Amino acid sequence: MATEPFTIAFVAGVTLTKWTAAWEARHPDAPLAFEPTAAATQLDAVRERRAQVAFVRLPVDATGLSVIPLYEETAVVVVPRDHALAVRDSVTVADVGDDFDILPQSIARSFARKDTVTRPVSDAEPTRIALAWRESATTEQIEEFIGIVRGRTANSSRGAQEAPAPEPKKKQLPPKPKQKVITGRTRPRKPRRR
Repeated sequence: MATEPFTIAFVAGVTLTKWTAAWEARHPDAPLAFEPTAAATQLDAVRERRAQVAFVRLPVDATGLSVIPLYEETAVVVVPRDHALAVRDSVTVADVGDDFDILPQSIARSFARKDTVTRPVSDAEPTRIALAWRESATTEQIEEFIGIVRGRTANSSRGAQEAPAPEPKKKQLPPKPKQKVITGRTRPRKPRRR
């Protein structure tokens, strides 16, 4: 009997390789499927049960969903190499004006050409990437995928408590030599010569 694929929806610019490679190494018998989404419809695949999870750009309407923020992306602008902004290390939203769109860095990479340059927009809000799934449809597979995304290893378990880290061993110092108590003298005796 064929196993249903675990379907991952993703918005443009998200690179899934490290997570899908970990999934495939741990579950070679559980195939993956992918559904690219547009920003305006990035949750449709999850809400309509075509995908188990979705990588989305925040903010989203999280009604009925569980959402885990993952990372932020710098906003950038892509300009022609001979443009006045191309000589600067970074630009501001005012510099860009209405001439160019401000893009997440991962999307801007797809527009990279020899005749363009990418510059960070220093005062633009970063975009945030998150993992979303239907709250009512959390399965063992989804829990496993969340664990992979969060960096849990194959040997760790979500529910199991990890053994506490052993306390570092204290360095054993040699015992201090006992000092002789001298009474009635102000100076210690000199050692005798043999």
